[in-house]
Amino acid sequence: MSSALLIVVGLAGLVGGAELLVRGGTGLALRLGIAPIVVGVTVVALGTSLPELAVGIDAARQGNAGLAVGNIVGTNLVNLLLILGLSALISPIALDTRTVRFDLPLMAAAALLLLVVALDGTFGRLDGLVLVLFGVGYTLAILYVSRREPSTVRAQYSAEYVPQDTGRAPARPWRDVASLVVGIAVVVVGATLLVDGAVDAARAIGVSDAVIGLTVIAIGTSAPELVTTVVSTIRGNRDIALGNLLGSSVYNIAIILGITILVAPEVVQVPDEVLGGDLLLMVAVALACVPVFVSGSRISRLEGGLFVAAYGGYLTWLLLSHA
Repeated sequence: MSSALLIVVGLAGLVGGAELLVRGGTGLALRLGIAPIVVGVTVVALGTSLPELAVGIDAARQGNAGLAVGNIVGTNLVNLLLILGLSALISPIALDTRTVRFDLPLMAAAALLLLVVALDGTFGRLDGLVLVLFGVGYTLAILYVSRREPSTVRAQYSAEYVPQDTGRAPARPWRDVASLVVGIAVVVVGATLLVDGAVDAARAIGVSDAVIGLTVIAIGTSAPELVTTVVSTIRGNRDIALGNLLGSSVYNIAIILGITILVAPEVVQVPDEVLGGDLLLMVAVALACVPVFVSGSRISRLEGGLFVAAYGGYLTWLLLSHA
């Protein structure tokens, strides 16, 4: 099977598997009596980040650290510049208080933490543990904050995640379990195919694993967030989508990269090209979101267009500089 076909099939598996996994996980959580708002800010945000986890673990175990690290950095750039920008370009985004006061500063803090632990050029077990603990603390914090959300916000989450009565018999629990199990299996297989294809492609065209991770893999594994955000924008439910987008960005750094580092057979090297350029850019973008979000508590079409243009410029620079 050619590298291109491996990449396409792998990406399809990641996207489809993540969808099944989120559906199954959401269904089981609701059956267990977990509030829809908690499902939205935890199960969905984590579920859409599982493609990055599968790719990261597989790449790290194969010794392709550049691809694993590049995927996380590249995915967050896609989330913050391309996906967020496209959403604002379709229609200006009005930000709620929780996003400005909670999700935004913690997303920026996660980016800064990643830069700090990467400064020595390696990720060791302690670094991985610090990142995971940050992710656990973030999860506990959003669970606490979600309990204090006003009734209108809770109603939005209920409308988004509680199945509506369509006159059909409710789905049986085993279907949720089957969806969850099949979703995990498809994600794992898809990640293996994607990493194999990406590594082969990188060697064939003479670029580093990090560049492949920053471009093809990052854009591909961001597909769940892209679809969720764009569809929610069209439906008018963007508060939920934006919270999940920022939450996924935090989980990518803290939980996904943290676990990847912990399960790697040896110390994970941070590629010089990522440390000296792409990682700094990711931190700069995260910090730049602060004044954009706070000024008027909205993202205008102009700002959205600038975000998308910035990503296009970054992608062009990345490809030309490594040609």
